[in-house]
Amino acid sequence: MAHKQISAGGVVYRRGSGQLEIQLIVDRYGKVALPKGKMEDGETVEETALREIREETGTVGIIKAPIDIIKYTFQHPLHGKVDKEVHYFLVEAVGGVTKAQAEEINAVEWHEPEAAWERGKSSLYANNVPILQKALSMLTLKFTI
Repeated sequence: MAHKQISAGGVVYRRGSGQLEIQLIVDRYGKVALPKGKMEDGETVEETALREIREETGTVGIIKAPIDIIKYTFQHPLHGKVDKEVHYFLVEAVGGVTKAQAEEINAVEWHEPEAAWERGKSSLYANNVPILQKALSMLTLKFTI
């Protein structure tokens, strides 16, 4: 019986001075990623997403819409086979101070959508690329791989 693990995170955006900006993080392995993390007891996936975004990036956000759920399986040294489910949301930044969580991530970046897409499609984890693409199209910008 596979162990189940649920995580949640999001694509964070802000409209600074009228210009839309998308948040990307650089994880401790130097890969571009989207903020996410494991669900804690008693949390909803929405609460997990907002908490993880706040912890990893310092950004306080509100959920605007679900983007998608990624499912995959991996081998854990202790638990064996793990069925992982990651819920991603479109999140608007409404406050907080941008600050990378020292132990977890190397940097938090804000990019205009075109730059976020260019950086994302070449440097993101493969399963994050369609999430970013969906988020950008939900924000009414069409980007093709």
